[in-house]
Amino acid sequence: MEDLRSTTVVEDPVQRRDLILVERAREGDLDAFNDLVRVYQDQLFALIVRMVPDRDQAADVVQEAFFSAYKHLDAFRGGSVKSWLNRIAVNGAMDTQRARKRRPVQPYPELEDESWQPPAGDEADPERIAVLTERTRALSQALALITDDQRAAIVLYDVEGYDYLEIAEMTGVSLGTVKSRIHRGRLALRGLLEGRMELFRG
Repeated sequence: MEDLRSTTVVEDPVQRRDLILVERAREGDLDAFNDLVRVYQDQLFALIVRMVPDRDQAADVVQEAFFSAYKHLDAFRGGSVKSWLNRIAVNGAMDTQRARKRRPVQPYPELEDESWQPPAGDEADPERIAVLTERTRALSQALALITDDQRAAIVLYDVEGYDYLEIAEMTGVSLGTVKSRIHRGRLALRGLLEGRMELFRG
């Protein structure tokens, strides 16, 4: 069996931990894989919930991603375990989006939850909160109307902060395609939000 530690730079303690857990899981240690699940399940959920219409669906995608990763441990060839898991989950989310019929009614219900709002303070006046809430709602509705590929690229780049190369690796497309999806997605969002740009000024 390939020794992942012998072929991968492991100065990063997080990466070293992940590679050791993957290697143990490949040898049949289920507890090691469960440790990976515990480390990354919340992070994966936070990513996928922005790409699918509801929290239950996002949870299903994440669960399927871990199941797929466990089934295909032999397909892992080193590098970042986090990126590998992200790629599986993102592809699962995109497949789920393509399979469903688009009905963008309250497409991101978690945004209706006001718990994301900042605590009361000098700037937390009712008018400011109302504008922020409406801005978030308008943006989520617009995101639901662009293509799944464009939405995934924008979420990964503008929200999650991944670079073009990382997104290309996660989504399995070329660098040029990633840039094109982000550019076209932003243009589409601008068109959809054209009548509500006052929400995004100031």
